[in-house]
Amino acid sequence: MSFLTLQNISKRYGNFTATSNLDLEVKRGELLALLGPSGCGKTTTLQMIAGFVTPTTGSVILDGRDITTERPEKRAIGVVFQSYALFPHMTVSDNVGFGLEMRKVNRADRKKSIAESLDFVRLNGLDHRYPKELSGGQRQRVAIARAIAMKPELLLLDEPMSNLDAKLREEMHIELRAIQKRLDITTILVTHDQVEAMTMSDRIAVMHQGKIAQISTPFDAYERPSTPFTSTFLGRTNALTGSVVGRNPRCAEVAIADKVLLVPHEGRSVKGTVNVYIRPEKVRVVSNDARVRGRVFTRVFVGNQWLLEVETQFGKLKVAQTNQGVPPPEEGHNVGLTWSDDDLRMLSANERVGLEVQNGNA
Repeated sequence: MSFLTLQNISKRYGNFTATSNLDLEVKRGELLALLGPSGCGKTTTLQMIAGFVTPTTGSVILDGRDITTERPEKRAIGVVFQSYALFPHMTVSDNVGFGLEMRKVNRADRKKSIAESLDFVRLNGLDHRYPKELSGGQRQRVAIARAIAMKPELLLLDEPMSNLDAKLREEMHIELRAIQKRLDITTILVTHDQVEAMTMSDRIAVMHQGKIAQISTPFDAYERPSTPFTSTFLGRTNALTGSVVGRNPRCAEVAIADKVLLVPHEGRSVKGTVNVYIRPEKVRVVSNDARVRGRVFTRVFVGNQWLLEVETQFGKLKVAQTNQGVPPPEEGHNVGLTWSDDDLRMLSANERVGLEVQNGNA
């Protein structure tokens, strides 16, 4: 049963529509990521859940209670902002206890909640420090401690790691996910960072132009994208345009350039012009039995992988090759490329695959 439900939520600012007829259900205890580019409506959606923005249409239901018009402080929702919003003149302890003090919680209970929250985020002994005396990761944990000290029913995270450097951000993905699991608190994460969404969430809602393009597990969103936007936004991909020229019980025959590719149709009736997608890590450099041949245009080393761009008759194909200790062919060298038919994905330009794929049950 859904713990949080958004029903037909829309928000319009004059002629601009931030979200349009959005429906969403979040299960109790899960971490759901709202993922998308700037301007897709994810932050507006979070603000409507928090009560900072009033929907133009629709309802927000929390644990069976309609909170659409409730004031933010009445909603029992904790929010961690992008900037953390810590008071620089207050100690860690005072920052964590600020909301409790505003609720007029007595001193003894407030002190207990502060200590429990700081212990939970592993900041014991730092209660007398000021925000400027803390690292970025510690400031983030203070903001989390302040949110959970209020014992919220729902936790909202608004781009919480955008101010951290890459290494610390990776560490905090694990740290924050562990905190959320230990608390068993329903959490919504707003992010534009695809790695962050896939690392931390139980499900991802990919947003595009005020709507949800796909909602599924991170694995299914990546491996089985249900819209052209999801295919190209979530991770690197190769997108090829072709025409369906035949069909067998398992695959469609798609003509691209002067070749015909066999692409699984998954029982769908796909005709005419289609887009065929394949992830760069599914394309392999080979000496023999190549599906297509080309010339290495660029070669970039990123530690655990080599990233190649190969000029072919299909255009430039991206290839991600695991670093095995031996460099791949250099720029300008001719190579062969191959892949498995099962790694190809086909969608019509405006297609949306059915709910069985969205929900990860296909």
